[in-house]
Amino acid sequence: MHPVLDTRALNRATLARQLLLDRADLPAHDAVAHLCGLQAQEPQEPFTGLWSRLRAFDPAVLSDLLTGRRVVRTHLMRRTVHLLTADDVLAWRARFDTMLRQRVLGTYRRELGGVDLDELAAAGRAVLADGEPRSMGEIARAVAGRWPEPGPRPLGEMLIAALIPSAQLPPRGLWRTKAGVRTLPLADWLGRDVDPAPDDRALVRRYLAAFGPAATADIRAWSGLTGLPATVKALRDELAVFRDERGRELLDLPDAPRPDPETPAPPRFLPAFDNAILGYDDRTRIIVDAHRGLSVAGERVLLVDGRVSATWTVDAGTVVVTPLRRLPKADRAAVEEEGGALASFLSDGERDGVHVKAP
Repeated sequence: MHPVLDTRALNRATLARQLLLDRADLPAHDAVAHLCGLQAQEPQEPFTGLWSRLRAFDPAVLSDLLTGRRVVRTHLMRRTVHLLTADDVLAWRARFDTMLRQRVLGTYRRELGGVDLDELAAAGRAVLADGEPRSMGEIARAVAGRWPEPGPRPLGEMLIAALIPSAQLPPRGLWRTKAGVRTLPLADWLGRDVDPAPDDRALVRRYLAAFGPAATADIRAWSGLTGLPATVKALRDELAVFRDERGRELLDLPDAPRPDPETPAPPRFLPAFDNAILGYDDRTRIIVDAHRGLSVAGERVLLVDGRVSATWTVDAGTVVVTPLRRLPKADRAAVEEEGGALASFLSDGERDGVHVKAP
């Protein structure tokens, strides 16, 4: 019989792995690596994600990592835009090729039905061969004369999200900067080629370090990949095995932190689409099923005692909290303190206002 981890035990383990139980003394680059990347389709959200996780986070450092090509914005897990270290993108990208193609085809199968994808990839690479960054629309229109039927959107998404491993270039994603998406092939931007033989075992271990204990279904939900159960089976003798209260088998790195379930968890403001929630198939360790849709819809959420308990927005520099349940007085005071610090961070110290609405 394997030990059973209840929901609270899984919650505290998740918070510890996600650097949300105690803020970490890590450099921003190392935090991005530990987290296996941050969801980044909303360009400014990773800054909040790291502020909530690191003790001394300077947003200029993350901007410098982007311009210095040490971190990269690209399509990867689940065909969504993530912010990852350059090393991880190059090590993992080839493993995601098939999934990325299939997901684009899942949206545009009819439009792309008559297109030879290898020919399309070659045509797209020829357009980008001059080293000039281009938008997805510009690349698509450059090849549309050869494939006029699909239209630019299906062609562009297939090229940039799937066929050509690509980086979204700065100034997109820099602190307090609005900019359109312009891309180059990863190999051109980073000066290194994608690893043609990615290591599934290393990928699974990295996921467990950042998200475990977790089931095989959780790894698939985070990555979007199929074919990992065989890798998990091959690793099983090296892993700790648990069960959750539903009887699901959970796997973990033997020496990874699994804090006491009664460890206090301070309030944490999460950005839109945070992987602390989206990184699982069964998200009940951190959010009740009735509120599961909030994260998918891009709502920013607040953790109180480790669980999603409110949503939040910013209005005229004030952090506005909308509770999903009644907040005890002590929790409310802690939320107001943390919210004031967030308002100060987002306004460069000019504002610290917090407004907690009635639930």
